Amino acid sequence: MIKESIKSKNTMQNKNNSSSHHHTALDGLFRYADLLGLSDIHIKFDPETGLKAIVVIHNLRLGPAIGGCRMVPYANTDAALEDAMRLAYMMSYKAAISNLPHGGAKAVLIQPKIVRDRKAYFTAFGEFVNELGGSYITAVDSGTSTEDMDIIATRTPFVTCTTASGNGGDPSPQTSLGVCRGIEAAVKFKLDKDTLEGVHIAIQGAGHVGYKLAKEVIARGARVTMCDINERTLQRVADELKINICSPEAIYDLEADVFAPCALGAVLNLYTIKRLRVPIVAGSANNQLAHQHHGVLLHERGILYAPDYVINAGGLIYVSAIYDHADSKKAEQQVKDIYHTSMAIFERAKRENLSTSEVATMMALEKLYG
Repeated sequence: MIKESIKSKNTMQNKNNSSSHHHTALDGLFRYADLLGLSDIHIKFDPETGLKAIVVIHNLRLGPAIGGCRMVPYANTDAALEDAMRLAYMMSYKAAISNLPHGGAKAVLIQPKIVRDRKAYFTAFGEFVNELGGSYITAVDSGTSTEDMDIIATRTPFVTCTTASGNGGDPSPQTSLGVCRGIEAAVKFKLDKDTLEGVHIAIQGAGHVGYKLAKEVIARGARVTMCDINERTLQRVADELKINICSPEAIYDLEADVFAPCALGAVLNLYTIKRLRVPIVAGSANNQLAHQHHGVLLHERGILYAPDYVINAGGLIYVSAIYDHADSKKAEQQVKDIYHTSMAIFERAKRENLSTSEVATMMALEKLYG
């Protein structure tokens, strides 16, 4: 296995042409790491299995860093690294604001076109995690499964979400429950409604969490409209739950009470925010704001934003409890208490006339650094 960095002969021979570009890229990397307050970046390449792995650790002040392992066919290494850095930063804030004894981290695997031997691939990743000595605890995420975690567990104890875990290692039910509690808090604060009865929620994304969130809110009397880029998946969910559907592009123009982004990140930008016809934004997707300033823009438009890393923390609370052998009932109560954490953020934002995203950041930093 090759770790950390690789220099080819071509790079050395073309020093004049490529060296300056290489250093510029590294300078940008270090500037971004400094901006986000990152701690460590670890890279592993295993040519035998095709493993190209990046682990970014944001902060270890509150305990060993925990975060999912994402396997995605990234366009290039820069995109993978940027994703890992942003997600690690967000995980650290999520753990802090949820009062967990952990720092934040993220692993991204640059998915090869063909994984010839998945067992060997994740065995190699498990060895990489083990080399980090417990500073990073891995878990399931987009593109990985509980079965993959089982393979990793043959090489390291620093893993959670295995099939032997509660709920079969799937954190999505707790994530959707936490998001539902965040929506309930937002509806109470903004619309002064004690229940979700009759509340119209537009859910973007019919994946694991989007689907489970729809079930949660429908059980509480809400009306749901949903979109997804996968028409087949969307139709299956629509048929089962008897909900309305719309196109992915039309979701931003839908008149509803709540817009719930539960798919990709960075969906809230200058263009989409202007189109929103809702008083509340509250969903499960990570990094919903394309830029931090967009939280201020939502505030200026009078739209209540439930910060993503606050209300989607249920999955992290769950996997942390499994790893730490914590009481499951206490962990579930902690997920339900996302309602109260959200309400505290909304009230402070109103009191100080700040955006909820600014207040959530302040509260996370207070817990991280005192």
